[in-house]
Amino acid sequence: MGSSRLPPSASMAALVFGFLVLSALPELAAGVTRHYTFNITLHNVTRLCQTKSIISVNGRFPGPPVVAREGDRVVVKVVNKVSNNVTIHWHGVRQLRSAWADGPTYVTQCPIQTGQTYTYNFTITGQRGTLLWHAHISWLRATLYGPIIILPRRNESYPFPKPHKEVTIIFGEWWNADPEAVISQALQSGGGPNVSDAYTINGLPGPLYNCSSKDTYKLKVKPGKTYLLRLINAALNDELFFSIANHTLTVVEGDATYVKPFDTNVLVITPGQTTNVLLKTKPYFPNSTFLMAARPYFTGQGTFDNSTTAGILEYVNPSKPTSSQNKLPLLKPTLPPVNPNATGFVTNFTRKFRSLATAKFPANVPQTVDKRFFFTIGLGSNPCPKDMTCQGPNGTKFSASVNNISFILPSVSIMQAYFFGQNGVYTTDFPTYPPVPFNYTGTPPNNTMVSNGTRVVVLPFNTSVELVMQDTSILGAESHPFHLHGYNFYVVGQGIGNYDPNTDPANFNLVDPVERNTFGVPAGGWVAIRFQADNPGVWFMHCHLDVHTSWGLRMAWIVLDGQQPNQKLPPPPSDLPKC
Repeated sequence: MGSSRLPPSASMAALVFGFLVLSALPELAAGVTRHYTFNITLHNVTRLCQTKSIISVNGRFPGPPVVAREGDRVVVKVVNKVSNNVTIHWHGVRQLRSAWADGPTYVTQCPIQTGQTYTYNFTITGQRGTLLWHAHISWLRATLYGPIIILPRRNESYPFPKPHKEVTIIFGEWWNADPEAVISQALQSGGGPNVSDAYTINGLPGPLYNCSSKDTYKLKVKPGKTYLLRLINAALNDELFFSIANHTLTVVEGDATYVKPFDTNVLVITPGQTTNVLLKTKPYFPNSTFLMAARPYFTGQGTFDNSTTAGILEYVNPSKPTSSQNKLPLLKPTLPPVNPNATGFVTNFTRKFRSLATAKFPANVPQTVDKRFFFTIGLGSNPCPKDMTCQGPNGTKFSASVNNISFILPSVSIMQAYFFGQNGVYTTDFPTYPPVPFNYTGTPPNNTMVSNGTRVVVLPFNTSVELVMQDTSILGAESHPFHLHGYNFYVVGQGIGNYDPNTDPANFNLVDPVERNTFGVPAGGWVAIRFQADNPGVWFMHCHLDVHTSWGLRMAWIVLDGQQPNQKLPPPPSDLPKC
């Protein structure tokens, strides 16, 4: 241990000076506190020529942005004024020692019931960029979602040229039916749910849908400028391709982490992912307008919403009347096929993401591993209850599992049960490896039945974890965007086919792998991730296709307290909802 060489008087003078500097610059020290109130209410919205009442925040669809700087504390008072139970998840926020604010129902909290209020309180630590907030109960996030915009600390800049303007573009799905009724009916029948009626850009379907030309998002730009587009996929069940006709986008960030910039004409973005891109406009006024289009990338066996949402990129020329600009030709982008034939393109695209790995923005990849896990993920089935007719495979009910465990949410919060030592809510015997090995991407086994339970993995504080997630061909290989709550992880490897523990680790990237909170396990392939379990609490991990989450494609990690006071999970807030 070193010691100060300053005399006592000089040391005191330095401390006083430091205190005065920090007091004068609060945002450079502990940041400021940003207060928000979210009133969960019903309001009427008309899309596709149909008016329906939707659940929203403060009467807005999409919901209002939460804006903060790195280092700020965010306090959001959520007031539930609807008949549904509600929680809000701050997707991608690290929630360091604030697990009670994470939001997944029956994992970290019981739901906020009608007439109740709960205040989410967390600090943005070591993150800057774009994330999202959304409901985390059943399918309420169909309409309950919005952006989280994390600006750099004051007097800090982006690691790329400052944009002329910043624009948020959030993709969603529109349902003429009530999404709660859709998933309820599917879970009862055991079959696949009905699909959405449209995709949306900032809540608007766009001109390619019937009765929607007036409900089109327009991005008006000037020539020779650079725009930062904050792209968010808030759709319930679909990975999306996105492109702007005749324009190249430069990717600079994913999931609120800067990446080595790269250019692309087409992006892939899974539900729960965010991607910041730079759009450099043409140096002149083009005699065209340009379609901005998004449509699904689908690898499953069932039905899906095979449609395209679109907005318009429009160069504003003040020297020409608006009417003449409206008559300009509209150019359309070329998007990959919606089917599994695009898997090669998707894999190549995701491989381009690399961490900056600089002194200021290091890639702190765990170089050694304390615990290794191998999780098979995919679809399966449950027996049809007696006296029922089920619409799943061969008269069964659709299910989904991790290591053949279809996760059952309890009726009380797992974290409350853990914190207060309540027995009988969960067990700690989640399997480290699949119970029965098989050819995961080959001919599927005859038995597609899964086990059901609330089983978790317990990790000692600061454990370094390597997890390989292997897609399976049971009931068809399918892409699964997996989201880990409370952590970012490094994607050190990925591939198509079966993971080979003898040869594949030699190709792992331990230098500059991308750091994310949500990443797609490729259809018929695998992903290897690493993370340091340095955040105590109970942390949900699940597929971000909500239909798969509803079928049980989810699990939870319990990270134990460390030895130091700042390594322990604090007690729950006094207003934490009760079950």
